[in-house]
Amino acid sequence: MGPVAEISQPERVAIIGAGVIGAAWAARWILCGSDALVYDPGPETERIVTEVAENARHSWERMGLAPVREGSLTITKSIEEATDEVSLIQESVPESVNLKKQVLEQIEKSAPESALIASSTSGLLPSELQEEMRCPERFLVGHPFNPVYLLPMVEVVGGKRTSADSVSSAIQLYETAGMKPLEVRVEIDAFIADRLLEAVWREALWLVNDGVATTEEIDDAIRFGFGLRWAQMGLFENYRIAGGEGGMKHFIQQFGPSLDWPWSKLTNTPDLSDQLVERISSQSDRQSGHLTVRELERIRDNNLVDILLALEGNSWGAGETVSGLRDKLRGSAIPQEK
Repeated sequence: MGPVAEISQPERVAIIGAGVIGAAWAARWILCGSDALVYDPGPETERIVTEVAENARHSWERMGLAPVREGSLTITKSIEEATDEVSLIQESVPESVNLKKQVLEQIEKSAPESALIASSTSGLLPSELQEEMRCPERFLVGHPFNPVYLLPMVEVVGGKRTSADSVSSAIQLYETAGMKPLEVRVEIDAFIADRLLEAVWREALWLVNDGVATTEEIDDAIRFGFGLRWAQMGLFENYRIAGGEGGMKHFIQQFGPSLDWPWSKLTNTPDLSDQLVERISSQSDRQSGHLTVRELERIRDNNLVDILLALEGNSWGAGETVSGLRDKLRGSAIPQEK
């Protein structure tokens, strides 16, 4: 790939794999005005993608993000059809190295030479995935967060053979979709965000395993407590405030010694026995089983919209990406051929 010029919003993108993440990728792109060509061999692909797009459209309407032109959504019959004349190919198949390599091989056979190829993997190393590719320099990871059509973060991770131009191009492409790209400069398993989530997940499993708390009590500790802080200031900025006028240095001096106390079990994982799996599943059923997945998604999305709007009103955090996307949708549209 040659020198990177300023990247404009793509007219056409390919989505390979239309599960939870792939379908939401398609929804974000069409609401931004790009045409999305989707391929997934599953029999329910069209229904799933259509329902997810409708949920996304509902959320964007609530935020007042009316696209100048909504892109088209096309369910294709093959990878070859999906990758025809596209600028970006977003692979979102299940987390299997062998499966992803097979799919990437098929993508390379039909993708335009100028197209960028990104994987939505949440933790597989791009260097491993690109090992057998003919043009590994144009491959990288673009790891989003669910729901992709509302959460702006996307981790961009290059492999050993990824070109700097490809990383720069990916960042600019994702920005045209109103996202907040985070370049992960050091290639590491699970990247940045999922390593943090993994720590919380491990401790939560121990709390359930040891009978300390139920799934609902753990969720309540997050959603009524520190989760509200995390949604708008993250970790270090909140702890800076906790340090008072002494700032972060005072906070660490005061609470740093507690790291030596045997509070957590982060270095170990409880055995996911049939008994523990059943305990977690039954507690989760009692907590949320009265709602369908689609109903839970709509509740989640409504709450996220209101949080994003509040942050936008304060010109803070993820709200700034909403403001930028709003300005973009008001002021531009992808030119269409006459």
